[in-house]
Amino acid sequence: MASLSAAISHSPHILSPKSLPEHAKPKKICHSQCRTVPLPRHSPICRMGFVSQWGGRGTSNTRIFTSVRDVLLDESVEKVQLPKGDTWSVHKFGGTCVGSSERIKNVADIIVNDDSERKLVVVSAMSKVTDMMYDLIDKAQSRDESYISALDAVLEKHRSTALDLLDGDDLGSFLSRLHDDIINLKAMLRAIYIAGHTTESFVDFVVGHGELWSAQMLSYVVRKNGMDCNWMDTREVLIVNPTSSNQVDPDFEESDIRLEKWYSQNPSKIIIATGFIASTLQNIPTTLKRDGSDFSAAIMGALFRARQVTIWTDVDGVYSADPRKVTEAVILSTLSYQEAWEMSYFGANVLHPRTIIPVMQYNIPIIIRNIFNLSAPGTKICHPLVNDNEDVRNLESLVKGFATIDNLALVNVEGTGMAGVPGTAHAIFGAVKDVGANVIMISQASSEHSVCFAVPEKEVKAVAEALKSRFRQALDAGRLSQVAVIPNCSILAAVGQKMASTPGVSATLFNALAKANINVRAIAQGCSEYNITVVVKREDCIKALRAVHSRFYLSRTTIAMGIIGPGLIGSTLLEQLSDQAAVLKEEFNIDLRVLGITGSRTMLLSDLGIELSGWRELQKEKGEVADLEKFAQHANSGPLDQYLKLRALQRQSYTHYFYEATVGAGLPIISTLRGLLETGDKILRIEGIFSGTLSYIFNNFIGKRAFSEVVAEAKQAGYTEPDPRDDLSGTDVARKVIILARESGLKLELSDIPVQDLVPEPLRASASAEEFLQQLPQYDQDMTNNRQVAEDAGEVLRYVGVVDVVNQKGLVELQRYKKDHPFAQLSGSDNIIAFTTTRYKNQPLIVRGPGAGAEVTAGGIFSDILRLASYLGAPS
Repeated sequence: MASLSAAISHSPHILSPKSLPEHAKPKKICHSQCRTVPLPRHSPICRMGFVSQWGGRGTSNTRIFTSVRDVLLDESVEKVQLPKGDTWSVHKFGGTCVGSSERIKNVADIIVNDDSERKLVVVSAMSKVTDMMYDLIDKAQSRDESYISALDAVLEKHRSTALDLLDGDDLGSFLSRLHDDIINLKAMLRAIYIAGHTTESFVDFVVGHGELWSAQMLSYVVRKNGMDCNWMDTREVLIVNPTSSNQVDPDFEESDIRLEKWYSQNPSKIIIATGFIASTLQNIPTTLKRDGSDFSAAIMGALFRARQVTIWTDVDGVYSADPRKVTEAVILSTLSYQEAWEMSYFGANVLHPRTIIPVMQYNIPIIIRNIFNLSAPGTKICHPLVNDNEDVRNLESLVKGFATIDNLALVNVEGTGMAGVPGTAHAIFGAVKDVGANVIMISQASSEHSVCFAVPEKEVKAVAEALKSRFRQALDAGRLSQVAVIPNCSILAAVGQKMASTPGVSATLFNALAKANINVRAIAQGCSEYNITVVVKREDCIKALRAVHSRFYLSRTTIAMGIIGPGLIGSTLLEQLSDQAAVLKEEFNIDLRVLGITGSRTMLLSDLGIELSGWRELQKEKGEVADLEKFAQHANSGPLDQYLKLRALQRQSYTHYFYEATVGAGLPIISTLRGLLETGDKILRIEGIFSGTLSYIFNNFIGKRAFSEVVAEAKQAGYTEPDPRDDLSGTDVARKVIILARESGLKLELSDIPVQDLVPEPLRASASAEEFLQQLPQYDQDMTNNRQVAEDAGEVLRYVGVVDVVNQKGLVELQRYKKDHPFAQLSGSDNIIAFTTTRYKNQPLIVRGPGAGAEVTAGGIFSDILRLASYLGAPS
């Protein structure tokens, strides 16, 4: 500071008071005297008590100014009582709101149209101006002469805005003050340039000018609308005490005294006040630090005992989660003060946490509104309303929102020597304090065996080194086992005042995380229970946020799907999904989204969900080359080790593996089998007609009809695969037998199943399905002979699969059944499965129903999807 003072003393632009002769040093003068000096009273130089000198060589133009406090202590002005209370409403407009002349006009319209009797408006600097002012300081102390052109850019931004907004005397008055301020700033920046460094007080003084200029311009515009309006330099009113943590504490008692005196000299029904800036008790200009304008508005609301404080911004209100991460995030209509504070602390774009403190004392609500969407009601932050009839079991009323903090690391201090040793925690966090790190969250096991805490990742190296140094002796002696760092972490916080003493909230949260396969590294919850905080891997953070957001209430249970193979069944499933999507959303709170559709050549992808009513057109317009490794067409009946790994992985990772439709299309075959096993029954034999295609063929292969004729009819009806040989080969039935055998506990491979192939051997190598169908009539006689033998014995032909659990084998073959057998009673494409168990030994349990066709098969898959939704929390 000594070099800066010397630079100022020797600068031709600014003289320090000590450099002046005794008769020229500033003297305390009253307000009336201050009005007679050449520089207008608003000048910041006046308030800092500086003496400046301008002019060419040989010119003496020394101007002397007094301090703010001297002005305010003038007792000669008649006092006007400040009316406090509900007649006042406070508005705060951020830099975006006053970022251009057009937006300043919009702000003025909002002020004029507010029907409150009295209004106090807090404004920030125009958009980007505060950053520009900080840049001036950086350039000047770096001795970069471009600070001069940068200051000219600041001047031009405000001059051009004023030319758009003002005219006549108002324009002349503002431009005169603007130019005076720029001259003073240029002199001060020159001194900083010479010294090569600056102080916090000088920085605060320079950067606060943006608010001065925006407040003056807005006051002139409001006055043009015929309103009674004055502007307030809050450095004359708002007094704060700096703290050691780069924050300031409002001095409400002194601020109240100064506000009364300011108002007595400047009575008005509309006051445009500067945000962000204030003064210390010693009248040194300072700021409320970054995001301080919201804090200014809250302090002013408390000083005026206002009816409400409205914070105008560029969003519709407070979201339940970051809408950039959770597209289903909703605007919250109300928040309690505590909820808003918790969410803002954990990174939600709500308010600066300290903003809430001044208004809580007087129960003044804060309204968050969007200046660009006046129809949106916004979010109201206030004390919670008491409603005895409210159903606290409703998850919507328990958790208001979720917030995250990224780029953290966990530090774990662990060792048996910590248990029961007083002062261990003090030593740990003393070491953290010594390196200036910020502890975000703390968690300690009740055994006192370990303490873990989260710090910003950029600070974790210094923290770990400090801890290892502090506990070197304990580590060497084995009393502490480790100081471990877990990098790449994020915090997820669930916030809600009504979580307190409500059973099940934590269970719901962790259940949602478990079902999303999210591992929780650490947990913290205060006894107030306003928030539950968990630490997760950084790469899992968005997934975790979406999972808990969806589970609690803020969005529907969302199922993201990919459809591989949009053929006959796939396209039918897409149609069913499209038809039912709206009903599922509205009536069952389930949001089914298809994020990808891929065939063998083309795929269509979407982050938010494909519009299913026009998926074919979208695939043609926006489709891309399919980039998917070969996908197992029948995963459940692939190699046994693959099946076992899938099932083991499903159990370990809390995922769900549904494949009901792979056996019985829309019939509940797998679920019936599992129900029998889970209730303690023992499976002896499963026998059934598992192919709806072959059921249709043999149900209609009667009388004098040729086998080839019935096969062609089945294909025409859509019951067969594009190539009927895939059905006639029996492989599909064998796969279903394998699935049921494995569900029953048998460890069989597909090669273990003997299969009777109905495709004549010479036709198995036919080049196409069409060629096969053309040549099939040549082999009708063999099948006709089989039918005749069965009819002569009073029987029918049926193609069946058998799981013989007792003998641990399976088979697939064409068999004959008496006409009174249940298998002989089928019609159409029905499937039938008979379970013979220890309970159902004399009379098997029968499941029967449609087993082929795109509609029923797609319906079976759809049913599995809805079962998955119920597992994930949808109403059942």
